[in-house]
Amino acid sequence: MKPVKVGLLGLGTVGTGVVRIVEGNQEDLSSQVGSPIVIERIAVKNTEKARDIEVDAAIITDDPWAVIRDPEIDVIVEVMGGIAGTKEYILEALERGKHIVTANKDLMALHGSEILAKAQEKQCDVFYEASVAGGIPIIRTLIEGFSSDKIVKIMGIVNGTTNYILSKMSQEGASYLDVLKEAQELGYAESDPTSDVEGLDAARKMAILGTLGFRTNVELSDVSVSGISGVSKEDIAFAKRLGYEMKLLGIAESHEDEFSISVQPTMIRASHPIASVNGVYNAVYVYGQAVGETMFYGAGAGAMPTATSIVADLVAVIKNLKLGVNGLKQIVPYKQKKLKSDEDIFYKNFLLLHVDDKAGVLAKITQVFAEYDVSLDSVVQQANSHNPDAEIIIVTHNASKASMNKVMRHLEQLKVIHRIKSHYRVEG
Repeated sequence: MKPVKVGLLGLGTVGTGVVRIVEGNQEDLSSQVGSPIVIERIAVKNTEKARDIEVDAAIITDDPWAVIRDPEIDVIVEVMGGIAGTKEYILEALERGKHIVTANKDLMALHGSEILAKAQEKQCDVFYEASVAGGIPIIRTLIEGFSSDKIVKIMGIVNGTTNYILSKMSQEGASYLDVLKEAQELGYAESDPTSDVEGLDAARKMAILGTLGFRTNVELSDVSVSGISGVSKEDIAFAKRLGYEMKLLGIAESHEDEFSISVQPTMIRASHPIASVNGVYNAVYVYGQAVGETMFYGAGAGAMPTATSIVADLVAVIKNLKLGVNGLKQIVPYKQKKLKSDEDIFYKNFLLLHVDDKAGVLAKITQVFAEYDVSLDSVVQQANSHNPDAEIIIVTHNASKASMNKVMRHLEQLKVIHRIKSHYRVEG
């Protein structure tokens, strides 16, 4: 049996996990694909660096092009990250007829359409399961498991760092900054956490899921993004009092082939399954017209969960290679992109207002909502011993984003309102 030879770009924590699985599970993997899998060459930044795994020094190089241009290599596994140089490596590999497995969410979110088009032209596979939600097989499920259905909504926790922070704030009543510091000390958050906490990482993943789910080319700029840095422990306490949990949710919705995608802190009903997903775990909720509601849960990051998805993609590539069907399972967007207008995006809203503590204030505020045809589900006014202002909590029924924008602009002009403390989407 002729071995299938693999080139590995990157030998960090995930790359090391890939080597461990390929070498440790060789018997099982070989029985699935009908031949041995050999990691032929590995490109690293520093060939002298001490590593957690023993690798033959003869296959290590600091030149990625040496791996890309090696005629013996059938498949390139990219786990080095980055965009600019990495994009060139992958496009050149495809040009040479090599198949690609990548965990690079940034690359696929920004340049996936170009890469997939090149793969289709060269009849090569490009698989990227590990780019979203680590060990959860959500991409393969969207492509294959829902191939006979029409997806109308994808809602997910797709960033473990923010889920850890919000979970700890909810469970312990801790402040955002205190939990962020703890997350950094534990290695769950980067020293510069901006990409995670401001929702950028989740937005890239939702762009990928939206492209696959709605069969249209969703760009990162199509995703409305808001992060969790403004979420206070008071906000979470109010949410819990009303029967909700606070989560950073990616929400993609489609109706009659028009779609909207957002990433934002969201109050979700505590009885909803996704509300109980805590810590660094991820979950993706998918609504299909035929199948109804489904949920996928698991480790969203980490060396071995991510490496598991990468090696599963590698097995799929090799099976296609044996069958001679590489390049036939790509999902290249074929539908015209139609974004929903703000008039067509509907959801419930939570508002916390600090207002004058005197008669007639509530009537003035509710009149603003009535003026823009936004109906109210509940209104609670209360005093706060720590705040000389009164607090008004409002939860609306479903309202268009356009109408709520008008409401917010009007509320900002009311003299009786001292501060719009919080405004969140409500689900469930």
